[in-house]
Amino acid sequence: MVFRKLPGVSASGMGLRLSQKFVFLLFLSGLVTLCFGALFFLPDSVRLKRIFLSKTETPPPVTMENDARDHLKKPREQEHPVPRGMTSAKGVTTSAKLKGLNRKPPSVSHEATEGRLAGGNAQEDMILSRSRTESASERDTSSDRGGVNTDTFSYQKFKHCLLKPPLGGDSGGTSDPQNNERRDKVKEMMKFAWDNYKRYAWGKNELRPLTKDGHIGNMFGGLKGASIIDSLDTLYIMGLMEEYNDAKEWVQTSLDLNSNGEASLFEVNIRYVGGLLSAYYLTGEEMFKSKVLELGEKLLPAFNTPTGIPRGVINLGSSGTSWSWGWASAGSSILAEFGTLHLEFVHLSELSRNPIYTEKVMNIRKVLNKIEKPHGLYPNFLSPVSGNWVQHHVSIGGLGDSFYEYLIKSFLMSDKTDDDAKKMYYNALEAIEANLVQKSPSGLTYLAEWRGGILDHKMGHLACFSGGMIGIGADDGAAEKRQHYLDLAAEITHTCHESYTRSATKLGPEAFRFDSGAEATATRLSDRYYILRPEVIESYMYMWRLTHDPKYREWGWEAVEALEQNCRVESGFSGIRDVYTESVSHDNMQQSFFLSETLKYLYLLFSDDDLLPLEDWVFNTEAHPLPVIRKGCLQDEATQGKTVSE
Repeated sequence: MVFRKLPGVSASGMGLRLSQKFVFLLFLSGLVTLCFGALFFLPDSVRLKRIFLSKTETPPPVTMENDARDHLKKPREQEHPVPRGMTSAKGVTTSAKLKGLNRKPPSVSHEATEGRLAGGNAQEDMILSRSRTESASERDTSSDRGGVNTDTFSYQKFKHCLLKPPLGGDSGGTSDPQNNERRDKVKEMMKFAWDNYKRYAWGKNELRPLTKDGHIGNMFGGLKGASIIDSLDTLYIMGLMEEYNDAKEWVQTSLDLNSNGEASLFEVNIRYVGGLLSAYYLTGEEMFKSKVLELGEKLLPAFNTPTGIPRGVINLGSSGTSWSWGWASAGSSILAEFGTLHLEFVHLSELSRNPIYTEKVMNIRKVLNKIEKPHGLYPNFLSPVSGNWVQHHVSIGGLGDSFYEYLIKSFLMSDKTDDDAKKMYYNALEAIEANLVQKSPSGLTYLAEWRGGILDHKMGHLACFSGGMIGIGADDGAAEKRQHYLDLAAEITHTCHESYTRSATKLGPEAFRFDSGAEATATRLSDRYYILRPEVIESYMYMWRLTHDPKYREWGWEAVEALEQNCRVESGFSGIRDVYTESVSHDNMQQSFFLSETLKYLYLLFSDDDLLPLEDWVFNTEAHPLPVIRKGCLQDEATQGKTVSE
């Protein structure tokens, strides 16, 4: 540009005025920048922003039928917005993220833009997705900045909030030499079962010990290694570290979650999700956390129903389609399946800091609380479309069992703050007592099944978990009520023990009856088998912890001897076809829950109470320990800005 010389003005004067103007313009531009920066970045400037941002359209609402995977794409900042200019969990300022969007501006309305700037709902949520896991280096960086990163789960903070170390002062050893010998025997049984699984069925879901090969099955939708996932915490708790490390390496290198098969939502949740969660909480290995969050996301499409009640079968692949079991009445969902998600899903929300998992299981409760319960009971089949009961069949055994277990355990896992779960549990227990609890002529207490008002005097082996359940739920604030429930728990556990002692093998049948003169015995050939189930031993363990009555340890040792005599074969443990025949016939299957539940409960029965203390841990229905969520403790640590060290 050529500057024309003005008349009567010297060159030197012109230069001076230009310099002054430059300084003035520089000052003015700085002032404008400061004002507009305050306008758009101060946290209390939302109303001023609205003056400049027009509203043209409203984003469509999210309905129950929308794909639940979309919710996972929402960044955590949406639920708990990070103030402008502060660093998020990934170390990127919120303003920097917004600037980055300008490179490829999405088609977002002004309404959505306003919501984004104000920390509300926005279509930016679909773009600013971030990993729910953090690497060890990221955690270290967070600690170096000072304080606790409240936006991601801190394993060290979790450990600090436990009342006792999970494995106890002496890893659960007792002062009784005989008891320790029995404990060591259970450990040897676990090593024997594991070694044979590794030798003949490594990577498969379960061992077939007679034919010395592996079983895949179709329950897990193409997922493999069920026995490995189920054994992780048992191996670690028992101190079988070489075996645990082999299992951990397989999970890290060979567990393929990119399955395109059709899986049971229930079984994948209690075994794989529960097993990985427990392994993470016990060891702090970030790999387990990463795997379980990846798997958890794959289960969410099962909830895409008109009611939000999930269907029982889910395709774990990209399609995410789900449907009900073909044998379930009128396409219904099963109470024990959709009611046995709460513990794991709440912990998925804790780890991911994404409330979608908790929202899904809390919605199940809302549906159940709205519908009428016949005589206060929960039937086993519910339509995921209409939200109505399909049949009036009630059982505390198969099809219903773990729904009730998860109500009381949800209350305990919440540090006794989940009053809704507590109310539902005790209301259900009162209805069970009024309608299902029966006494045999000889005085045995049992739980009958209810079919539209008609009692079926049958009790399944699966229902024998209820002794332990009623025991741990005995504390409702009234001393006389507490004793009543402890007595009821002891009576049911005694009945289940009788089902064992009245057989030739001293192992209990799949179901036993109390009619036609029979008591605690199976009268049908189809009910006489035993598949290494844990429920009776589970109640022994809980009742020992609650009462310290030595008979429960004696009963547990009787079960060990019976397992050794009748189920131990050359290459593992096998179920038997008839508990009433001394010349046993084996079914050629070492169930994964034998490693996860039966042997773990026996080991805990012969261990000190400080091995996974009940005030700190709850066990999911596959016996995977999950920690009590002490939110007060975690919140106190966060507000104090402390960094918790090992």
